[in-house]
Amino acid sequence: MMALIEAGTPVGIVAHAEGKTAGWCSVAPRETYRKLSQGQDDSEAGVWSIVCFYVSRASRGRGLASALLDAAIDHAFAKGARTIEAYPVDQASPSYRFMGFREMFVARGFHEIGMAGSRRHVMRLER
Repeated sequence: MMALIEAGTPVGIVAHAEGKTAGWCSVAPRETYRKLSQGQDDSEAGVWSIVCFYVSRASRGRGLASALLDAAIDHAFAKGARTIEAYPVDQASPSYRFMGFREMFVARGFHEIGMAGSRRHVMRLER
């Protein structure tokens, strides 16, 4: 991670509350990551991916994940993204919950284009 940061590669955004780090969202150009879904078209330009969230235990239940998602969307489009892709799961999923929940993305206009495995939805937002 430090090598990416030192090279100037985007890796994500951090949320601060009351002088402390409260959360994180990994958002970067899709080519920064390993292959994220079977149907991924690596020839597409301008695709950014939102891959994971972390919200500190003390900050959970306060809407921070939603605020991080909003900030990640704004950040990606401000940095030149044409499309944002995400891989959230359903609320009842027993795994991959760190990738966010599908409903949070739907509420912001993301639409589903397929599945990545049996649990992760591949969702997109274009501007």
